[in-house]
Amino acid sequence: MKKSIFLFFGIIFLNISSITAQVPKDNILFLQLKKMDSIVFQEGFNKCNLAELEKTLHSELEFYHDVGGFQEKEEFMLKMKQNICSNSSQKPIRKLVENSLEVYPLYNQGILYGAIQNGTHEFWIKEPNKELYQTGIAKFSTTWLLIEGEWKMKNVLSFDHHEAK
Repeated sequence: MKKSIFLFFGIIFLNISSITAQVPKDNILFLQLKKMDSIVFQEGFNKCNLAELEKTLHSELEFYHDVGGFQEKEEFMLKMKQNICSNSSQKPIRKLVENSLEVYPLYNQGILYGAIQNGTHEFWIKEPNKELYQTGIAKFSTTWLLIEGEWKMKNVLSFDHHEAK
């Protein structure tokens, strides 16, 4: 009897862990969210294409930063414009640390409704006629929601900011 119970719970545990585990890097969900990360940071942060960035944001975005505090969507967009995109002589650049990206699907009764994306990113400064130089590194965790077939960035944790070594 004990062996049957252990076997039953072992099978349940394996099934649950396989459902909630990080998806492989060649999985369609991973690739979709890697693309969304690129739109947010390559287009929005690095190139200051704020219109493209805003398309990725949920109307009720919540952004938590361990240095800059809490921001909702309107303030987040304003800070992007003022702090990231206003000074071309010292333009902040974000780079994703290679192989740091992780994606965990979120299901509701077997239906994919979102995902959690974790990773590490570096921050650099671009100045005219100079090579890029690194200023910092941090971790992030983003909750993406799938709304009417489109991924929207809902909650972002940006934390463990420290200077580059």
